[in-house]
Amino acid sequence: MRLWHPSLQEVMEAFHGLGAHNPALYPLGPFQPGSRLPESEASLHWLEQQDPPQEVALDLSLSYIYKFLTLCALAQPAAYSDAHLLGLIELLCRASLDAGLRLMPKTDLQQLLLLLLENIREWPGKLQPLCCALSWVSDHHHNLLALVQLFLDVTSRGRQLRSQLSLVVIARMLGQEELPLWQEKMQLSLLSQLLSLMRPSSLGQFLGSEPLPPCQEQQPKASAALDHKVCYMCHSLLTLAGVVVSSQDITPDQWGELQLLCMQLDRHISTHIRESPQAMHRTKLKDLATQTYIRWQELLAHCQPQVAPPAAPRPGWEGSGQTRLARAS
Repeated sequence: MRLWHPSLQEVMEAFHGLGAHNPALYPLGPFQPGSRLPESEASLHWLEQQDPPQEVALDLSLSYIYKFLTLCALAQPAAYSDAHLLGLIELLCRASLDAGLRLMPKTDLQQLLLLLLENIREWPGKLQPLCCALSWVSDHHHNLLALVQLFLDVTSRGRQLRSQLSLVVIARMLGQEELPLWQEKMQLSLLSQLLSLMRPSSLGQFLGSEPLPPCQEQQPKASAALDHKVCYMCHSLLTLAGVVVSSQDITPDQWGELQLLCMQLDRHISTHIRESPQAMHRTKLKDLATQTYIRWQELLAHCQPQVAPPAAPRPGWEGSGQTRLARAS
């Protein structure tokens, strides 16, 4: 008996039938370019729908979709190839960020994503293309942070994906994609390099490429808006940095790298945040930096570096010395 399971096209059509607005639901994976509608045509086609479902009905419908896909993945683990699994994961992540499907509970989706990760047969070789695809699902750091948080850290593959995807997103947001992001045992040292670029003043230069308005009355507002944008982005990047560290199994030989991270955090971020009663976003960023620093210090306390044991004395040397002292006395 052959059990039926929906194709990626059918899953995508189900999301659009529920009111999804984003034509970018088309994954970049197994579909052929010729099978996609032009972006303008797709937008008009899906936005012409009337009478969108109410939130409760939408919540139930999404839950049914996620649970049915979970049943399919459990009943037929090999039903989808690795390429289709990557495409399905990307499609689900795009749907979770869609404006027409937002603010819905994510529990069923998180369980489904964990199961799909476990069904990937060539896991070590699929981690890099999956992270690369997911890092381009959105151009905003807030959405990419929400995307990372969809994957729970209760399995080893979930932790691997969270850590690697967070590092890739940080590098992409800072324009540092050329770094060797895929080398094993290099994540903490790479994060240390990226942390130095997360300084608010550096982010201000990175984001403030547009000149301030010539009118002096508008300059304070523009400067305040840029400061808010900088703190907002730094908050997301620092949260992702915490995910990279918390997903690692810190070993004693990484004690020095983690200690350097603490120093970089204090030097480049904590000391550069000036709190103000008129800027609560700075206080929130300062609190996050303090909490992250304390958490990393706790990891340092539980992961002491390996200390070489003292060299043992040569056999017979101590005894012969005592004998000579006794004879001399």
